[in-house]
Amino acid sequence: MGDLSWSVIFVVLTGSLLHAGWNALVKSSPDKDMDIALMHVLEALLATPILLVIGFAKMEALPYLAASIVIHLAYFYLLIQAYQKGDFGLTYPLMRGVAPLLIALASILLLHESFSLIALLGIIGISTGVLALGLSRHALDSPKAVLYALCNAGVIALYSIVDGIGVRVSGDSWQYIATLFFLDGFPFALAVYFYRGGALISHARSRWPVATGGAVATFASYGATLWAMSRAPVAFISAIRETSVLFAMLIGILFFREAFTFRRLISALLIVCGIGAIRFG
Repeated sequence: MGDLSWSVIFVVLTGSLLHAGWNALVKSSPDKDMDIALMHVLEALLATPILLVIGFAKMEALPYLAASIVIHLAYFYLLIQAYQKGDFGLTYPLMRGVAPLLIALASILLLHESFSLIALLGIIGISTGVLALGLSRHALDSPKAVLYALCNAGVIALYSIVDGIGVRVSGDSWQYIATLFFLDGFPFALAVYFYRGGALISHARSRWPVATGGAVATFASYGATLWAMSRAPVAFISAIRETSVLFAMLIGILFFREAFTFRRLISALLIVCGIGAIRFG
């Protein structure tokens, strides 16, 4: 696996910013099921012209694509449950902070990736910084939200490993990415359609502009992540991706006048130092 260059880090950080944006959109949505279903369909539409130009992923990648689609169904179910039962500021950092540690362990055991002690400390630093942004004594007030978030951290680790292997087996990262979004665009949307009926159609008429922005952000965010995973260790990319929580914090401070507390300062420093340790470790 190639070196973790600054250009790869920049791509992942850009994807992290987009990831924070679409998660905030889902959390603020008045109907989370409908918006995610609509975003899925729009993601499939975005992938279609790309596939017509570059073609579908190789047959060898199909088992990983199928597994990823099933795992992502669980991910979005748990995401909706976590956001319905707890604050965004609690559930989002909890999901994104625990996942890198699980991914690092799985990368060592399943992908046989190895990294230095400094790089490992960098992963731990990022996870600690992310968790510190969300965890507080108020976490005990939302035990169900915490449970769903922790379960989803495991699901995030699972699909990260599966897609990390799949994108390498495919041999062409963009073919894998486009095929994944095309195939993943329909199962969740169909489930919501059968459950909610024609309400999805009427919802689409009013929410398609917002959902389109979310679909583009999702496509670009995870596409950037998978592209980077084909060039650097999965554990490194997954940890750096979780800086999306830092971007969410900065957006809150700059645009919503949230307080920049000492805990947030320490969290930000841990995340930045973690990125540096991964890069130079």
